[in-house]
Amino acid sequence: MNLSDTTSAAVLEELRRWPADRRRILFTGATIVTMDPDLGVIDRGDLLVEGDAIAAIGANLTADGAVVVDATGTILTPGFVDTHRHAWEAQLRRIMPDVDDLGGYVMATLAGYATVYRPEDMYIGTRLAALTAIDSGITTMLDFSHNSRTREHSDAAIGALRDTGIRGVHASMGPHFGEWDRQWPGDLTRLKDQYFSSDDQLLTLRLATLATDEIAGPALAYGPELACVAKDLGIGVSVDAVFGTSSSEAVLRWAKDGILGPDVTLIHSTGLTFEAWKAMGETGTTVALAPTSDAQIGLETAIPAIDEALSVGIRPGLSIDVEVALASDMFTQMRALHAIQRMRAVNAVYGTDQQPSRITTHDVLDFATLQGARTNGLAGVTGSLTPGKKADLLVVQAEDLNNMPLNDPIGTLVLGSDARNITAVLINGEARKWNGQVLDVNLPALRSEVHASREYVLNTPAA
Repeated sequence: MNLSDTTSAAVLEELRRWPADRRRILFTGATIVTMDPDLGVIDRGDLLVEGDAIAAIGANLTADGAVVVDATGTILTPGFVDTHRHAWEAQLRRIMPDVDDLGGYVMATLAGYATVYRPEDMYIGTRLAALTAIDSGITTMLDFSHNSRTREHSDAAIGALRDTGIRGVHASMGPHFGEWDRQWPGDLTRLKDQYFSSDDQLLTLRLATLATDEIAGPALAYGPELACVAKDLGIGVSVDAVFGTSSSEAVLRWAKDGILGPDVTLIHSTGLTFEAWKAMGETGTTVALAPTSDAQIGLETAIPAIDEALSVGIRPGLSIDVEVALASDMFTQMRALHAIQRMRAVNAVYGTDQQPSRITTHDVLDFATLQGARTNGLAGVTGSLTPGKKADLLVVQAEDLNNMPLNDPIGTLVLGSDARNITAVLINGEARKWNGQVLDVNLPALRSEVHASREYVLNTPAA
């Protein structure tokens, strides 16, 4: 993308001059990493966006009335998909960078800070997380919103997703500790009717729950009752804190009860037994890995369960988890998983004549895009640059100092790039980042709100 021309304010103004349903954007001359198994990587290709969707991909496309964006020297790629983030915690970023274990995180955050959150704190944290996601190329984010103390807390979290323009999945759960209205899961019916009545919108709804009752008691633990709630509402389920012996036993119970399947996502899945994994694979259950969380917080084996997932035919999505102790971006997750799995693969055969079974950069980009979309129940909507899917895409500078020369586009995306190389982000055909800047954000005002919320949370005694 020619910085002196195509990312100028004039081009953006031209894009925004058109009504959304009549807008046509033609990107030309890019290296297109489609992540569509049938389309692959297209060198010097063109991509046409019409309204909110991808209309065509190929060479030498023409489109009357389109705003033409010369994307020579860039990579076009699907936006990343975050399958699990506790977005409300964003104003507490890196407050515990050297967290010792899960218990330390739970007691400080969920039993402490969470109990004093007001609806406005939910809004500010969730909005900050979503804007940061957009800045780093995440176009879809599942917000595992497990601090829904009142109806107003849920409304605020959903409003924050809506106001940023991200493709958001609101996964609703009641709090672990402290006083709350006990409106969950009953309030899910109201939420669906009020905010999620259409199947063709940016925001979708899921039920969020925990694997077992060890942390917060039986009311939040997945089982037949909550599975019935989700089925009656026609929504998916995201199950957090899936790790260890007790979760393995729970997985086998769920399989026996018939409440596993493609619409259920098990998060972390660290330290599970082979029998549990077998049941997950046989039922088509999806998995959201959190590579840096497992390692940093030390969940069970502390090793992301990528080999275990692949061994039963599950290709997982990737996620950020908690920003109180972790990085905010998908580049970090891809690189961490890539390095950890390849280290394990080589170590496993060291001193023998066997060949290590390594994952590739294509694998981790697939996990971060198409498989993430499938995990979130959105495979037909986003995750690949496929004609007919929504236009959720990134324009990444391939000739920046840290990326040039472009020898392998997928390797460059996974191992070389970061948020500074993302010139533009489109979500549903709308420009949300342009010329390296997230759009429609009053940064000084946001900064003031974030700091004020942070000070309130840190200085108010836990309820």
